[in-house]
Amino acid sequence: MSNPMCTSSGPDAAFVCNGTADAQTVAQMRHELAQWLRTTLALDAARFNDILLAVNEALTNSAEFAYIDSPQGSMTMRAHLYPDGDLRVTIADHGRWREVEPDRLTTRGRGLQLMEALSDDVSISRERTGTTVDLRFGNCGLAPEDGFATSA
Repeated sequence: MSNPMCTSSGPDAAFVCNGTADAQTVAQMRHELAQWLRTTLALDAARFNDILLAVNEALTNSAEFAYIDSPQGSMTMRAHLYPDGDLRVTIADHGRWREVEPDRLTTRGRGLQLMEALSDDVSISRERTGTTVDLRFGNCGLAPEDGFATSA
């Protein structure tokens, strides 16, 4: 376990975190993203929480499943606000996608459904070199210059 390394660039509204794929890093990355969202974007409480929950699901999947058959690996979270108001958050790892057999489903396994319900678009790339989840949230805007971005 290590603390994630996070950087942001104000003018182009970009944010990047890299860290070990584990539960503590998920919590720290989620906290760092929440801080960035609050100070960078103008979001209402519902949109703010939708973004955090969807991203948390993607980070948790990476931490819990990507490296199940190998030593602990890393994950990266990137967020970028585009001029058209789309916020894209990408979570990537270098592990392996884990297919769940239908007869092995339990009360868990709702993360992908949550991501789809909470975001405007989800795409998942499953490659031999890792998995990338791209979440898109439309109608997001930069925070006003007074620093009060959200009521969340």
